[in-house]
Amino acid sequence: MQKEKFSYDNTIVRNFAIATMVWGIVGMLVGVLAATQLFSPMMNLGNEFTTFGRIRPLHTNAVIFAFVGNAIFMGVYYSLQRLLKARMYSDVLSKIHFWGWQLIIVAAAITLPLGITTSKEYAELEWPIDIAITLIWVVFGWNMIGTIFKRREKHMYVAIWFYLATFLTVALLHVVNSFELPISFLKSYSWYAGVQDALVQWWYGHNAVAFFLTTPFLGLMYYFMPKMANRPIYSYKLSILHFWSLIFIYIWAGPHHLLYSSLPDWAQTLGVVFSVMLIAPSWGGMLNGLLTLRGAWDKVRDDARLKFMVVGITAYGMATFEGPMLSLKNVNAIAHFTDWIVAHVHVGALGWNGFLTFGILYYLVPKIYNTKLHSKKLVSTHFWLGTLGIIFYAVPMYISGATQGLMWKQFNAEGFLKYDNFLSTTLQIIPMHMLRAIGGFIYLVGVIIMVVNIYKTMKAGSLIRDEEAEAYPMVKEDPNMITASFWHRWIEKRPTQFLVLSFIAVTIGGAVEFLPTFLVESNVKTIESVTPYTPLELEGRDIYIREGCYNCHSQLVRPFRSETVRYGDYSKSGENVYDHPFLWGSKRTGPDLSRGGNRNSNTYKDAVWHFDHMDDPGSISEGSIMPSYSWLIEDDLDDSKLEKKISAMRTLGVPYPKGYEKIAREDLEKQAKKIQKDLAEGDRVISEKKEIIALIAYLHKLGRDIEVDEDKK
Repeated sequence: MQKEKFSYDNTIVRNFAIATMVWGIVGMLVGVLAATQLFSPMMNLGNEFTTFGRIRPLHTNAVIFAFVGNAIFMGVYYSLQRLLKARMYSDVLSKIHFWGWQLIIVAAAITLPLGITTSKEYAELEWPIDIAITLIWVVFGWNMIGTIFKRREKHMYVAIWFYLATFLTVALLHVVNSFELPISFLKSYSWYAGVQDALVQWWYGHNAVAFFLTTPFLGLMYYFMPKMANRPIYSYKLSILHFWSLIFIYIWAGPHHLLYSSLPDWAQTLGVVFSVMLIAPSWGGMLNGLLTLRGAWDKVRDDARLKFMVVGITAYGMATFEGPMLSLKNVNAIAHFTDWIVAHVHVGALGWNGFLTFGILYYLVPKIYNTKLHSKKLVSTHFWLGTLGIIFYAVPMYISGATQGLMWKQFNAEGFLKYDNFLSTTLQIIPMHMLRAIGGFIYLVGVIIMVVNIYKTMKAGSLIRDEEAEAYPMVKEDPNMITASFWHRWIEKRPTQFLVLSFIAVTIGGAVEFLPTFLVESNVKTIESVTPYTPLELEGRDIYIREGCYNCHSQLVRPFRSETVRYGDYSKSGENVYDHPFLWGSKRTGPDLSRGGNRNSNTYKDAVWHFDHMDDPGSISEGSIMPSYSWLIEDDLDDSKLEKKISAMRTLGVPYPKGYEKIAREDLEKQAKKIQKDLAEGDRVISEKKEIIALIAYLHKLGRDIEVDEDKK
């Protein structure tokens, strides 16, 4: 049998490598800006497009989907061709995938600062972009699976298992979480509401971390670590246990983001149990990676690329130990809503995703340019700057998180909250936020050094666009001669069966959690006093979402004495049945707002307080790090879509009377004039058509449907 000649497509690898570096700098630069805004409000730059609430989702999307996403595709396109001994199925599909993904990123970079957002964490992009993501993801999967079917290598190596699981599960997560009802080209409402929306979102959010930030990088680890070390992976059997247990268990763990919420207790408990179980497969993968270097630590000492891999895998081990620990209720009670979670996330993002990406870039760019790295010293400098940046970032955030969690809960000897003014906890952690920004800046400097080093490496060589290779064609085996000594060998040869089994493994957990929550009525009990938002309140809620207020303020009072004393009665599942989407939040840079409407029983004083607070937060709360939202006072409310919004809400189950959309504007104007009158009593003369009026209406509504103890007002 003669070998077949073919070539690898390195152009697509080069394109994704360049995109990785460009978007990495952009995403991290926005991250440093956002970090400085948390101790210097002037860094919000005095306009509506660069406030923390708008650029925070820009930062997360740029880092996750632009930087990490392009890095995944870079590594997959390089490794997949060599593992399968085949060129990618279609060069055209590769190009569509690359340019389609970049256009999606550009669309995100434009829409998010404009306030065009769904508010769902890691899924903020509006419905036309969601559709584009789906189509481009299908192109990626089509190209990958097509390549697998034309392979010349019979067995699919472990890295490919993780690539397939990533494709399947991300597609499932994205489609299910993106069910929304469009009302215009760039505006929609989530199909789910309240508790159900929260469950779907954090099933998506947790598993986006699992299957976009974890499983593809595990696949890359299984390919690039042995290549760099020139050693086989430590244990084939451990890789099998690692893969199947990880993809089965991970999908159940989402509810641990909703502990002490109004999600049913049984669902919360499932999330905790499976989160703790995750330690075993996660650490199995970490050990399989690190033990690949057994007897080769001298190479690690001399090769900074391997240092990136080792520290990255160690960061993965730290993050995957800390995650299950944070899912324990007693730990979660202190850590949730604090900077502790920020530290946890960034150990994974900067260490695991960032360092593996850097190691892979340093490995494959010289390969595809047929040259040597421009400077090994600069690689070493980048490594130490990156490590120092992570330390300066994470350690202050751990301290900040512990400080917040403990200060929020502390009572004095008389039984009153010792720090009853929330701002006192914010001011206490300002130095930690300064150190965090320094850490982020140091990390960014390291990335810039890498880009310079890679650029000079490219200039010194020449891209091998079509790298020549040869291999024997794959011979189909006789089905009657299948006598494999190990059952998994049989699956590895059959991509269709592998895909089906993987799909079953990742859907079981979601089905078990979703079906009772959606179909059993008693899981979300209705409250008669809870009423739909008035037209003005609905418009105000959309402004609240547009400005990204949910990035700093939660709307979920947990059943702790410290929180019920500070905010009011704990949150009930029936309160949010008309919320499309839910707005429970995941961070408390400012106080919880779910009982905000009960802050002041005098409506005129309440309206004046909100007006002044949005215009000049420092005049109300000395030392506040909240930016001014003066444009809300200047800009007129655009209520041109009001009828469509009311109709959409009715379609989603909100009990507006039939035909109400025709008279909704009358109610809107009536309520707006009432708030205008309240403001006038406080010498705040303003037109009833301004956006601030609608926002005040929404904030005044929060918590008002639930009877409140007078002593807690």
